[in-house]
Amino acid sequence: MKSILIKTTIPGPKSKAIEARRDQCVAKALGGSLLPCHIAKGSGAIVTDVDGNRFIDLTGGWGCLAVGHSHPKVTKAVKAQAGKYLHTDFTAVPYESYIEVCEGLAKVSPGKTPKSAALFNSGAEAVENAVKISRGYTGRSGIVVFENAFHGRTLLAMTMTHKAMPYKYKFGPFASDIFRLPFPTPYRPTIKVEEIERVLSNMINPEYLAAIVVEPIQGEGGFNVPSEGFFEELRRICDKYGIMLVVDEVQSGVGRTGKFFAIENWNIEPDLICVGKSIAAGLPLSAVVGKKKIMDALPEGAIGGTYVGNPLACVASAELFKIFNEEHLLEKSLAIGKKLRARFEKFKEKYPIVGDVRGIGAMQAIEFVTDRQTKDYASAETKQIVHDCLENGVIVASAGINKNVIRMLVTLEITDAQLSEALDVMENAIAKACKK
Repeated sequence: MKSILIKTTIPGPKSKAIEARRDQCVAKALGGSLLPCHIAKGSGAIVTDVDGNRFIDLTGGWGCLAVGHSHPKVTKAVKAQAGKYLHTDFTAVPYESYIEVCEGLAKVSPGKTPKSAALFNSGAEAVENAVKISRGYTGRSGIVVFENAFHGRTLLAMTMTHKAMPYKYKFGPFASDIFRLPFPTPYRPTIKVEEIERVLSNMINPEYLAAIVVEPIQGEGGFNVPSEGFFEELRRICDKYGIMLVVDEVQSGVGRTGKFFAIENWNIEPDLICVGKSIAAGLPLSAVVGKKKIMDALPEGAIGGTYVGNPLACVASAELFKIFNEEHLLEKSLAIGKKLRARFEKFKEKYPIVGDVRGIGAMQAIEFVTDRQTKDYASAETKQIVHDCLENGVIVASAGINKNVIRMLVTLEITDAQLSEALDVMENAIAKACKK
């Protein structure tokens, strides 16, 4: 039995009616939605819209649904919590679930150094607080980030993000003391790993730097996997100059690469880790987890917020840790990744528009180019592929500074049949793009 069911035009009449209301009251600066249909129900990897159309979702709520839409164990825990209390603020009246999440994060964080954690609401908040912690601990202010990075939309995180439009528009002046380096990748090697220290030292005195903030695999930037030796070199540089190594795992973490944190694929112990998106199975929660001596060095009350570590999100997150263990989702991430990589490599053999296939575990992507030699960006073709997938029942997301990458943020609960069905639709869309 197929999972995809298209009963109407896309969007259907009910979605069109809702969209008309949206036009009147929702700020247009938010932009349009990827799927032009309004959801009625989500379960696992399946989304059903208000017109009864059924889609396979390979975006997972933009990477927030590692355990799928409405996992029954999560919804049961959230319903039970809602009947007890909704909010207190942990620093006013504490609750055990906050501690349970911090225990879980400390347990899965790489390295033997004792860890502690602080909870927040969004990925951008986690990044901002990791910078605050780094600056407070080192007494320095400089922050190094990388080309193609995405760290959020708040003032500091927006400054740290690379892409100007639409994220930076006319939103300056920007935060100070942010410095940017090339991000080396095998497909587009903008800098040699052994040159990083020299380039860094020519740009800024390393002893002025509080932190190097880096995504283990760049998310919005195009699922870019760094060149061999990159993280080992960053760790060496940070140790040499007393700089904090901060990894932004908001998109790459929570099992997406077959490890709970993507940085584990390099056997590196960072000083701080930012985590968000899937950590609470779709509810707003983020965290900074790091070496306890660093996390505990700031004055009491230096970090926090009214809603950070909300009880509903905390019980969802605590349940997520259990689900990962009970359902062996790290192993499943690797299995999904093997299926995706094998199919994508076949796409590359058949269709010249596929320039590169990359990723680790289930965090896989395809980069589309107009010419494999010049590697010119096939942005228009990628947009058409995404559109054709949506029209035929598969929700996929693009990525990359030039929007010429399709990335997989699929739930780890997807079935083999659903994945195969979705990839068949994707292949048809790619084949269609090649014929134009």
